[in-house]
Amino acid sequence: MSAVRRLVVEADGGSRGNPGPAGYGAVVIDAATGETLAEAAEYIGVATNNVAEYRGLIAGLTAAKALFPDAGAAGPDLEVHVRMDSKLVVEQMSGRWKIKHPDMKPLAARAAAILPPSSVTYEWIPRAQNKHADRLANEAMDAGRDGRQWEASASTAELDAPARTPLPDRGPPGDAVAGAAKARAALAAARGGSDAGTLFEVDAGAADEAEASASEEPEPTDVTAAPQVGWAAAPDLGAPATFVLLRHGETLLTPEKRFSGSGGTDPELSAVGRDQAARAAAHFAALGTVQEIVSSPLRRCRETAAAVADRLGLDVRIEDGLRETDFGAWEGLTFGEVRERYGDDLTTWLADPEAAPTGGGESFAEVAERVAAARDRLTARYAGRTILAVTHVTPIKTLVRLALEAPAQAMFRMELSAASISTVAYYGDGNASVRLLNDTSHLR
Repeated sequence: MSAVRRLVVEADGGSRGNPGPAGYGAVVIDAATGETLAEAAEYIGVATNNVAEYRGLIAGLTAAKALFPDAGAAGPDLEVHVRMDSKLVVEQMSGRWKIKHPDMKPLAARAAAILPPSSVTYEWIPRAQNKHADRLANEAMDAGRDGRQWEASASTAELDAPARTPLPDRGPPGDAVAGAAKARAALAAARGGSDAGTLFEVDAGAADEAEASASEEPEPTDVTAAPQVGWAAAPDLGAPATFVLLRHGETLLTPEKRFSGSGGTDPELSAVGRDQAARAAAHFAALGTVQEIVSSPLRRCRETAAAVADRLGLDVRIEDGLRETDFGAWEGLTFGEVRERYGDDLTTWLADPEAAPTGGGESFAEVAERVAAARDRLTARYAGRTILAVTHVTPIKTLVRLALEAPAQAMFRMELSAASISTVAYYGDGNASVRLLNDTSHLR
């Protein structure tokens, strides 16, 4: 029986702006001893967090294969356990989540083709347990900011590495720089090119095709980070883009709790809803913090946004990505009526975020994709500013649960009243902080 080489790959990616200046980091670790065998990192220009995370995975798997290029043939079998704090990448590569975003599909396919799928397993870990790869990603982004290439350093290879449980069947370990050089040379030979430049410059092909849209965006902006005190300390990324999320005021359908999405009658505000909008306007005028206003294209949001804009003297920008879910045949019905008419479909919808309402409505997964795209556009456009986003129940709950990295079912555990205020801050490294949820104190 052939010997088995067991490796751990930890990978991460980040974007200071999402999309913004981005980079990835990956480390290959001997599973038995916890020793670092190779590190990989690269600044990749303007990209999103998810693209950077996938690029980190690709680099880590490429490094593992390059260290043992004869594995499974003349040499030992290779087992690789991938650990990442990206729930999206782990679930998609494990086959539990579908890959719908066009930028992710070629990256996932490239990652899956590096090693036999049967030899790779995936595990989600908290961010605090992924410090090594996170540090490498930040080093790569810092290098790109300074106009230089990232270089491996043996002196920092094991800093803050989390404790790992050794596994059996391990030969003599290598060190980080020697292992990285071996992996780099093997990769360069396979590509027929030089090993000069960044350590693990992932081959172009599908990965670069996936980022073609990023090349049309503005050049990376200079994001200056203050020195860190320990690896756990966050850099000073400046003022966040702060989303003040205002649910529209009531319509005649709201108190009856009827499905009212983007595929229905597009109702106007009721008298109660107009009063709520006026109270919200007075609240924001007293605060004096809102600098920009965006709104869903639906009438009830435009009317609510207009009330605030008139009070503050601001314009309203329409953002189609903030519209409510299309509830298909359920539009205008109560939950009980849907249960009576479309019981099986409702049960499936409640259990599966990929399931759509009867009659061609939108699934929660589809809504999350367009809401996340709108979020990324707005955070890039309004970095460092406070924007009022007037929208609906599903987009607000989606933004909150994405910020918390919570599953789609968490949306059913949130209360969101008409004209309520929720606040999420988005920082330059792509992280978010939920500051408020369902505040209605301004309506009392």
